[in-house]
Amino acid sequence: MEGTPEKQPVRVTILSRPYTLLATGDPREIEAVAASVDELMLSIAAKAPNADSTRIAVMACLNLADKLRTLERDLSRLQDRVDRKSVEFAVLLDRAIAPGE
Repeated sequence: MEGTPEKQPVRVTILSRPYTLLATGDPREIEAVAASVDELMLSIAAKAPNADSTRIAVMACLNLADKLRTLERDLSRLQDRVDRKSVEFAVLLDRAIAPGE
């Protein structure tokens, strides 16, 4: 298919296991994300040394899902603020453009 970026293999290691991922875009981004996931999973494994890799992965997913929800909530609040400020600025601009009315 024309225009579709070619997928490249990217080798990463997560929780001491090698993976080859097919990805479009900059392989360094994939490597950075994988390193972040690896760091999170290793920190969970250090705190729960008897946990198996599935449990560690689930705990990492829950941690990341919690961070995502927090960021989505923060983004929603910021969007609301921007919307309110836009209305305020539109009112001020209308007043400045039509001062005699």
